[in-house]
Amino acid sequence: MTSQQTAAARKSTVLGRKLGGELLKLRVAQGLTQPQAAQHLTATQTKVVKIERGVVPVRDPDLHALCDLYGLERPGPARDRLLALARADRERRRAKGWWEEYTNLGDLLEYIQLEAGASRIRTFQNQLVPGLLQTPEYARAVVVADDVWEDPDEVDQFVAARISRQARLMESRDLELWAVLSEGALRQQVGGPTVMRRQLERLLETSSLPNIKLQVWPFEAAAHASMTGPFVIVGFEEPAALDVVHVETAGSRLWLEREEDANRHRGLFDSVRRQALSPDDTRARLASLIKEYR
Repeated sequence: MTSQQTAAARKSTVLGRKLGGELLKLRVAQGLTQPQAAQHLTATQTKVVKIERGVVPVRDPDLHALCDLYGLERPGPARDRLLALARADRERRRAKGWWEEYTNLGDLLEYIQLEAGASRIRTFQNQLVPGLLQTPEYARAVVVADDVWEDPDEVDQFVAARISRQARLMESRDLELWAVLSEGALRQQVGGPTVMRRQLERLLETSSLPNIKLQVWPFEAAAHASMTGPFVIVGFEEPAALDVVHVETAGSRLWLEREEDANRHRGLFDSVRRQALSPDDTRARLASLIKEYR
């Protein structure tokens, strides 16, 4: 294992942190301490700390023991939800995929790994076309404009990785995408007119795929709460693995993992998609914009 892989193995994961946070709340609600939980597991307090921080995967026997200690019914929906979340986290940690050949993805790697295990993506974007729908030329223009990526080889890797991400969406189609894009993102001259024309043509082509729903939030629409910034809601096939929210800023990538965060952003997404053009009207708007570039 390389030093980079070793460091990654010691990191918490998004699903692991969600599970650990749930177990922490249950322990505190029962008035129990970490040493008491550790004694029940016949383990060290360090193990309980790592579980609650999402650093280590949780085996089913340990999870059952903690659920017993915290008073969850066996069987019961609350326990089943935690078991499903633990299994999903273990699967994500074991997963190996195409991204392993790219060595310079930095903190984007965690998002790629989580997206690879997702079954649905909902996103609002007010500045850029979502990465899952970008053409190579558009993606390159975005990367070149980012001061983080200076080495040409790194730029090539980033663009190649972004296009590789699209295989599940475009080819196997086992990922559902619902994207709402601000009209401003479609008029921003990323890469120049030729690049933008091809990007808009790509959006028009892919908007007809059965697993893609695309809506444009037009300039004429009223103000809404999502105007403060873009976000991505990542969902999973396992019904117990609750949605997580990804928010990217200029300096970092943030994961919002609490259930209330997911509920809040689902509400924001529902609000903006109701104000956006319908999928059919969106295709008409795209066709009109394409004509402007000819």
